[in-house]
Amino acid sequence: MASEETSGGARKATKSKLFEFLVHGVRPGMPSGARMPHQGAPMGPPGPPYGGSPAVRPGLTNPAMEANRKRPVPSQQQLPQQQQQQQAVQNRNRNTKRRKMADKILPQRIRELVPESQAYMDLLAFERKLDQTIMRKRVDIQEALKRPMKQKRKLRLYISNTFNPAKADAEDSDGSIASWELRVEGKLLDDPGKVKRKFSSFFKSLVIELDKDLYGPDNHLVEWHRTATTQETDGFQVKRPGDVNVRCTLLLMLDYQPPQFKLDPRLARLLGIHTQTRSCIIQALWQYVKTNKLQDSHDKEYINCDKYFQQIFDCPRLKFSEIPQRLTNLLLPPDPIVINHVISVDPNDQKKTACYDIDVEVEDPLKAQMSNFLLSTANQQEIASLDNKIHETIESINQLKIQRDFMLSFSRDPKGYIQDWLKSQSRDLRLMTDVIGNPDEERRAEFYYQPWSQEAVSRYFYCKIQQRRQELEQALALRNT
Repeated sequence: MASEETSGGARKATKSKLFEFLVHGVRPGMPSGARMPHQGAPMGPPGPPYGGSPAVRPGLTNPAMEANRKRPVPSQQQLPQQQQQQQAVQNRNRNTKRRKMADKILPQRIRELVPESQAYMDLLAFERKLDQTIMRKRVDIQEALKRPMKQKRKLRLYISNTFNPAKADAEDSDGSIASWELRVEGKLLDDPGKVKRKFSSFFKSLVIELDKDLYGPDNHLVEWHRTATTQETDGFQVKRPGDVNVRCTLLLMLDYQPPQFKLDPRLARLLGIHTQTRSCIIQALWQYVKTNKLQDSHDKEYINCDKYFQQIFDCPRLKFSEIPQRLTNLLLPPDPIVINHVISVDPNDQKKTACYDIDVEVEDPLKAQMSNFLLSTANQQEIASLDNKIHETIESINQLKIQRDFMLSFSRDPKGYIQDWLKSQSRDLRLMTDVIGNPDEERRAEFYYQPWSQEAVSRYFYCKIQQRRQELEQALALRNT
């Protein structure tokens, strides 16, 4: 987990430096007491910052706004509830995206006013590179986790037996008959995992074949096969009556994950592979095709079989898509591990335990660490809080910049600036209230002496007459009926 702590600590340190520079003006490399010079106290008109618009036009009360000048706006109650929910989700996502994409960058004008702010931009560029590097590494880890990550380890197998001679004075029937007990146990050598694996978890099946001459054809086999409800165990025990040495054969079938197959002898000699997974076998076949240039130059989908391929697949030409199906008849279950052992009942024989080392595949412990790294959320809350502080600080800097520009423009030309400001506020008012037309021009008499006014009045009266005529026709029709 060292990589996780390093990446999280680096991001957190970068965020802290960004926020420290924005708030205190401390640039990397500057003494702790040095500060970025302020450009004056916050200035600006009281109330909302410059650029906002009041709810109504200055000098005009709310009831004075004519209703026919406003465009009809559908009420929120008329909208379906599902549409309102979707709109709320879209607005929330849009605000979140806008907050993330922007606006951590200081405007160029602020950087010109405060040259020390370039240090903040350098930190921001470094943070962007750090985020890209971490994201690229996370993608690499995700791709690596999709592939099986196995390690070859040694499983030490212990085969031992004990002998219980017959006792003449035994009270029960078990003690009056000589018997032996065979134990099959094992452990993984140099296992770094904290949780020890059970011995049976390494095998798919275990068969112990005893001497058929001594125990007959019906009692000489002891079998264990894995099922969906199998309980894992640390070993196997077999107890039988007898007072003579017994020859036995142990057949151990390893549980390969992913499954492995034994290749047909001809295909095994051709590819140089004895037992392997299906994906590795297909990859080896493709490598053989490329090496020997068997792919059809005109139709890339086909393979022109050489004499070895013709002997194995029994056809002169085949498609790539046919290979997995044709491989089914050429893949066999892997060979079991065969161990011949003698169960000794001689009390003077001290060598009753045999050890064997078997190569097994286990999960790479690095895979668990990589998974934990992807799922870890350490330092995420602190990084998110620092991000929010940076956004808030940038917003306050931009507001101070707007107030400064307002005061500077007002100081250069107070009269012209106020007139321009009122025009701007008037335009904003029309946009906010959805007013149709230009109320300022309509208040003057010259507006109604323009060439189009006569035609407009005629059209207005014509529309009114047509409307009244329709109402009268409807009233007469109702009276006649």
